[in-house]
Amino acid sequence: MLLHDHLDGGVRPATVVDLARDAGYGALPSTDPENLRAWFEEASNSGSLERYLETFSHTVGVMQSVEALTRVAYECGEDLAADGVVYAEVRYAPEQHLSAGLTLEQVVEAVLDGFAKARRDFGIRVGTLVTAMRHQARSMEIAELAVRYRDLGVVGFDIAGAEAGYPPTRHLDAFEYLQRENAHFTIHAGEGFGLPSIWQAIQWCGADRLGHGVRIIDDIEVDGDEARLGRLAGYVRDKRIPLEMCPTSNIQTGAAKSIEEHPIGLLRRLSFRVTVNTDNRLMSGTSLSREFAKLRDAFGYGWDDLQWFTVNAMKSAFVPFNERLELINGVIKPGFAQLKWSGARPLA
Repeated sequence: MLLHDHLDGGVRPATVVDLARDAGYGALPSTDPENLRAWFEEASNSGSLERYLETFSHTVGVMQSVEALTRVAYECGEDLAADGVVYAEVRYAPEQHLSAGLTLEQVVEAVLDGFAKARRDFGIRVGTLVTAMRHQARSMEIAELAVRYRDLGVVGFDIAGAEAGYPPTRHLDAFEYLQRENAHFTIHAGEGFGLPSIWQAIQWCGADRLGHGVRIIDDIEVDGDEARLGRLAGYVRDKRIPLEMCPTSNIQTGAAKSIEEHPIGLLRRLSFRVTVNTDNRLMSGTSLSREFAKLRDAFGYGWDDLQWFTVNAMKSAFVPFNERLELINGVIKPGFAQLKWSGARPLA
């Protein structure tokens, strides 16, 4: 179960090379897939935001045709299914794929086509989230796109991009429109900026979920084994607002110092609605299994803990309740029961 995964952040290096050749894109730092993989991971771990953002210019740069978008979506579904994911929500910003002349509708339909083919071939269900860039002014247009395609595979809306200087309230009209349309949305908040970003996302914009939400830790005072929640943290926990946490990515962007010091440990202990996610599988060199394995090593989590995170994610998905329940009771819980019965060490 995966809620926070970026399509342009999970492209296979060999596919980036192929698509760059087909499109005549000559800006790649390497045309050798393994060297390119290493470059992406090194740039993402450099501590430089500029180098980290440069990585996306290359993946987005080669995803400007219907064929490229469909291929990347199909391979995303294949890779997630191979990692044991049964349902995922994958997000992307349609407005970033228009430089070769595609329309917003063509972008959305190409991605949906790729995921539909992946479902047919690998059995994985993928719902897409269309993302508006918070430093641009197309959020209403993208929100309307989400509503127009919501019965065809687009399950929600998101805003992403630099938080500082671009508060979610800049896009209030889009969020109010989505609420009137009974549509679902999540907001990147509490990653690069603190509590004001989270507060605005929830109390002004009405977010169903928080993308990352790591800085909610700033509203929790810890004294030994005791923790005192501030008003905002208490509200987030009481309302069961899902936190889409991405441990490896949070370290790369400076939102957390290490896996061992990641707020996810405390937030899990305090029973927040925490979920575990990949964010950008290529840049972070990760998968959902790797994220779980890192948490197991850092916090000693067993199968029950990993099931707890997984059920949290499925409960928080933007699909109808009966479908969530069916996956929880028919797939997720029986799957974990089998793993526990086998006696295998979690993700050994």
